[in-house]
Order: sequence, then C-alpha cells, then structure tokens
Amino acid sequence: MSSTSRAATSVQADIVVDVPQEHAFRLFTERFDEVKPREHNLLAVPIERTVLEPRAGGTVYDVGTDGSRCTWARVLAYEPSERLVLSWDISPRWQLESDPGHTSDVEIRFTSDGAERTRVALEHRHLDRHGEGWESFTSLGAGSGWPLYLDRFRTATQRG
Repeated sequence: MSSTSRAATSVQADIVVDVPQEHAFRLFTERFDEVKPREHNLLAVPIERTVLEPRAGGTVYDVGTDGSRCTWARVLAYEPSERLVLSWDISPRWQLESDPGHTSDVEIRFTSDGAERTRVALEHRHLDRHGEGWESFTSLGAGSGWPLYLDRFRTATQRG
C-alpha cells in the first residue's frame, strides 16, 4: 500500500488486493461496514453499522446502537467494477457540512492488475472547498485516515 500527497489540496492512497476487479468493487461497496472503522464516529453513541447505498444519488450513513443515523457522504458516481465517487460532507471541525459547496470528493478507482489482482486507488480531492481549516484534512492521507480504510478493505478481501 502506498499513500502520497498528490497536490496541496488532495491526498491519495492505493493498494493491490488479490481478488478480481469485479469482486473487489462488490466487496468494497457491499461490505463498506467492514471498511469504515467504528471509531470514526460523529454520533453520540457507538456505531452499530455503516451503510453505503449502492447507486448514484445514494448516501453513506452510520446507524447508532440507539437507532440514530448520521449521513456523512453522498454517492456522486457509482460505476460497477470501475469507480465510486463519494462526497465528504464533514467539516474541518468534524461536524456535518450541509453546504455541498463546502464538501470534497473521494474517488475510488478499481483497475485490474491481472486475472486475480486489483489495484484500488483512492483520491480525496478539493479539500480546499471546506474553507478555513481545510489543511487539517491532509492528515487523511496517512495513518488512521484512508490508508486504514484500505488496509481494512484488504482484510475483508482475505475473508472472502
């Protein structure tokens, strides 16, 4: 896995997993609950599950143990086996952002790297749209940010 800063206003990370491209895309989108860490939580209670609605126009939301719901992303593009684009509707203060003009995009591309391998490249771009404090989001390119999500995804692919 690698993680680099592509430009001052974006971060990217990538990983190669040992599953075919179609399977990788399906696992990522259908089992996103296994990819997103529970400790990444804007709810007042622990997260019971995370849901990614598999269609353009869908949302990504966490469901709390008390049934509460926190919608923190929108599905901007859903192109099975190749590409998923989500909005990042979280402000630099780690609160929900309701103004789409102050959100960034997370694009995940799935590319075949042989019959049984897939390169998954993630780019979180337009961080500057968030306004004041956006620079703090560059930390998402390291440690417990997007590399953690991709590492958890690799683990999910190994479980089948």
